[in-house]
Amino acid sequence: MGMATAQTKTTKKKTTKKTSTTKSTTKSKISIPSGITSAIGSSGSGISSLSETDIVSGLKEALVLASENSSTMLNQLDGFNKNMKIRIPFPPQCQIVATKLRDMGFGNKIDEFETTLNRAAEQAAKDAAPIFITAIKSMTISDAKNILIGTDTAATSYLRTNTMSSLYSAFSPTVTNALNQTYATSKWKDITTLYNRIPFVNKVDTDLPRFTTSRALQGLFVVVGEQEQKIRKDPAAQVTDLLRKVFGNK
Repeated sequence: MGMATAQTKTTKKKTTKKTSTTKSTTKSKISIPSGITSAIGSSGSGISSLSETDIVSGLKEALVLASENSSTMLNQLDGFNKNMKIRIPFPPQCQIVATKLRDMGFGNKIDEFETTLNRAAEQAAKDAAPIFITAIKSMTISDAKNILIGTDTAATSYLRTNTMSSLYSAFSPTVTNALNQTYATSKWKDITTLYNRIPFVNKVDTDLPRFTTSRALQGLFVVVGEQEQKIRKDPAAQVTDLLRKVFGNK
């Protein structure tokens, strides 16, 4: 009788230990409400079966890839200037200047000036990736979950929220220097001087570095968003096993 009792106790201990292990394993998985998983099309071994480590690592890898690709693309010659989605135009608030001077035969000066704005943005683009990566490193598990089940540009929105101030601080001096190096500042002075000499017009002025920096950052996030969508949807853009594991399950 004594031996039977001891065996029974031993069996209970083993069972309890096994149950505890099962609970521990369960905690390492992310549970996503069925309404969300069905909305994004996950199935069977989809995102609901991914570990927190997989999701956070996968999202960070995707963000690093998207930000580095975007920074590299825009830092190339004509990265801004030949991309009609993001090309920086003559300052819209001074468009009357461009129109008037083109009518007077100074269209080449307007074209040259617009090119210098885009050259400045292309030079500044190299500063983006390190700032993005700093923000990516601080991503939490909660951030990663929200990005994964969010819109096709949820990661881009996360970067915009967490990096805009730092990006502006980094871009502004680079843009200012680039505007000076490409003679954009002097060209702008020539253009406004020409216009302001026209009788009876309202004199114009604008903060050229601020305008160019703001438009450069707008364009940067357009391209980052495009890169994010590609990684989410295009298997060919999921260039590592981890990216395929995280985004291929959706």
